[in-house]
Amino acid sequence: MTKVAIITGAGSGIGRAVALALLKSGWSVSLAGRRAEALEATVGQAEGGQAFAHPTDVADPDSVETLFAATRDRFGRLDLLFNNAGTGAPPGPLEEHSLEHWRRVVDVNLTGTFLCTRAAFGQMKAQNPRGGRIINNGSISAHTPRPNSIAYTATKHAITGMTRSTSLDGRAFDIACGQIDIGNAATEMTRGMSRGVPQPDGSMKVEATMDVQAVADAVLYMAGLPLSANVQFMTVMATQMPFIGRG
Repeated sequence: MTKVAIITGAGSGIGRAVALALLKSGWSVSLAGRRAEALEATVGQAEGGQAFAHPTDVADPDSVETLFAATRDRFGRLDLLFNNAGTGAPPGPLEEHSLEHWRRVVDVNLTGTFLCTRAAFGQMKAQNPRGGRIINNGSISAHTPRPNSIAYTATKHAITGMTRSTSLDGRAFDIACGQIDIGNAATEMTRGMSRGVPQPDGSMKVEATMDVQAVADAVLYMAGLPLSANVQFMTVMATQMPFIGRG
């Protein structure tokens, strides 16, 4: 039986890399994201399984419900949800962080993950065979903040709590939930690291990055496990990035 996945934020970066890896392995994948043209670009690179582009705003409950219903109608079931969609706010002093930016980051990163998890849970409990897997993109910021990133860091710390709660509540229904925390994958989002990024001591430093394919391979491994096994937390990071120790 062909396995079915929903990937949020599938129009670029990590989401695109994971979607392409799953498709190449024969999965059927619903690609979710706000930009239809970016999703179609991902479809254009796909090899192997069936790709279905479905423009979605994860912060909108109706949009999320439509995504899951369309996936069920097209593929019949759901085996994997990769909660990857995320956004940040412009860096700046904490006291100048706007409520508008705070709410947008919370809406996408945290509420969006909840809405997708809620929809997946209902579908995975009801389908036959029952169960499935949810993987959350936590980020290194789920452990350690960067300077001037309060909204992003707060939401990513909250994702860790959501991962644990989802994993616990899913036990009775054969729903596994794990989290991948990613550090400095080379994508459009991290391109600026080659010019230097702010450090806690106030300096600017060029940081090492890693091929985003390493992330895709890690998610593919997590997704391929039987539901009797689960990677609860995994950190995949550029070996030489300043994270472990004193920076």
